[in-house]
Amino acid sequence: MKRTRTHEGKTAGKHARPHEPGALRKRFVIVGAAMAVLALTVPLGSAAADPKPTLKELSEQVEKLHNDIETLTEQYNGQREKLKSVKKSAEAAKKVLATSEADLAAKRARATLLAESTYMSGGFADGLAFATSTDPDSFLDGAATFYALGQQQGQEVKELADSIAAAERAKATAKTRLAEVQKLVDELGDKRTKITTLVTKVESNLFKRAIGEAGRPGTRATRVNLPIIGSGKAAEAARWALTQQLKPYVWGAEGPSSYDCSGLVMAAYQRVGISLPHYTGDQWTAGTHITREQMRPGDLVFFYNDLHHVGIYIGGGMMVHAPRTGDVVRIAAIGNRPFAGAVRIAD
Repeated sequence: MKRTRTHEGKTAGKHARPHEPGALRKRFVIVGAAMAVLALTVPLGSAAADPKPTLKELSEQVEKLHNDIETLTEQYNGQREKLKSVKKSAEAAKKVLATSEADLAAKRARATLLAESTYMSGGFADGLAFATSTDPDSFLDGAATFYALGQQQGQEVKELADSIAAAERAKATAKTRLAEVQKLVDELGDKRTKITTLVTKVESNLFKRAIGEAGRPGTRATRVNLPIIGSGKAAEAARWALTQQLKPYVWGAEGPSSYDCSGLVMAAYQRVGISLPHYTGDQWTAGTHITREQMRPGDLVFFYNDLHHVGIYIGGGMMVHAPRTGDVVRIAAIGNRPFAGAVRIAD
């Protein structure tokens, strides 16, 4: 009996051991499932977080934003120039309308007097007046003159009525156009504000370091005094523009304490008696287009396909310009941006 119990015990023990790996596998499965649930419910650490942008990526991102801002700024400037023109058209239409209405009132009064006079004299059909006249020839001459005057008055009244109708249409058109342009200006201003806000967020200390390491605009500017060759208005405008160095870029500004790119150009040429619009698109068509090899101090240099940036050439492959938000008026190499062309405004 003892040996039997021992044999049964050994047998039982031998049968128990082969089942232990299966039990362990079950435990591992349960633990693995629990870990999976935890992985789905507990936030991952820094190892699984989105990677931070590199300095190069930050630099490229904000560079694009600055280009977008400048593009919108020049679109805004263009719409603002259109707004000025439309306002003038609206005022002119109002003046034409007022003049036409005054003239019409005067002509109508004269026509009324003419009609009353004709009625009081018995009209041209009164044969008695002709028959009893001591001087029939004089009567006929007067009647003809009176009739002609009446016809002339009638024609003048008609012409004035037509001119008033045209003036009214012009006034309505100008008013509609004014509302449309104002809406565009407001929309551009809203877009510009949104982008500026975004740029402010991105321009962190990390970004400033990125710009510094990339060697792009955005590093600290210093005043540079350079001799400008030439004695004409263009060279004079370039010399004056250099005196504005270190004044801040402000979108839509045209001086005297701040500028955007086309505002600086406008102010510089205004200084020498030449009026230019505050918009790169109009400045591009304001003078004679020249080749890069023909450029001389005072010529305007434009950049990008949409011409959204402009500077004043000062010679030696350099320009003075108002670069962008957060920067100041400074000199820079024209090779730092995609060159679009040059325009000569004056000798």
